[in-house]
Amino acid sequence: MNGSNGDSAVGHRPPARGGTGRAGRVRMTGKQRREQLLDIGRSVFAERGYDGTSVEEIAERAGVSKPVVYEHFGGKEGLYAVVVDREMQLLLDMVTGALTGGHSRELLEQAAFALMDYIDTSTDGFKILVRDSPVAQSTGTFASLISDIATQVEDILGLEFKARGFDARLAPMYSQMLVGMVALTGQWWLEVRKPGKAEVAAHLVNLAWHGLEGMERHPKLVGERQN
Repeated sequence: MNGSNGDSAVGHRPPARGGTGRAGRVRMTGKQRREQLLDIGRSVFAERGYDGTSVEEIAERAGVSKPVVYEHFGGKEGLYAVVVDREMQLLLDMVTGALTGGHSRELLEQAAFALMDYIDTSTDGFKILVRDSPVAQSTGTFASLISDIATQVEDILGLEFKARGFDARLAPMYSQMLVGMVALTGQWWLEVRKPGKAEVAAHLVNLAWHGLEGMERHPKLVGERQN
């Protein structure tokens, strides 16, 4: 629900900007309250997960009553959906904005750095995205986000395939593989934080680039199983 009515759900009409309550604290506008609830919700969801988070705790941390949360978001699910949508858009924007051109290997570096930068600067958001939740179907999943990012590098990979005589129709599959590799490495790095971000990106690109460089046009399985 739109937060333009401020904290009216607890029986108070929001004062003009800059007004103060009886305790001397500056009251928030509806927009400010909505942003505060999003920030607090983001932190609690990252800390406790969707199931472990309650409207009561979010309201308590914000210093408001539960009806205020319901007024702005309709409940926990609505708040979670907005948090996830924002994080997905932020990560997608960071990746697409980083692909500024240059040599194909440099583009791989840019994509790897963009994801590592997001994990580094939006740790809570990344923790939320990689968790499964009951409302994933309505908000999207991390897998769907990875698919969106992979689409951004698909054309680049397709051109590289054509130049090397490979089947460009396989580019979508390879782009999923490459982006998935970076994403899973990012999940691991989030916990250990070693080695440094630049070194991790260098090793990711090393594996991806030299793997692409030595690819066979028609790879065959070497084990007994063939289907």
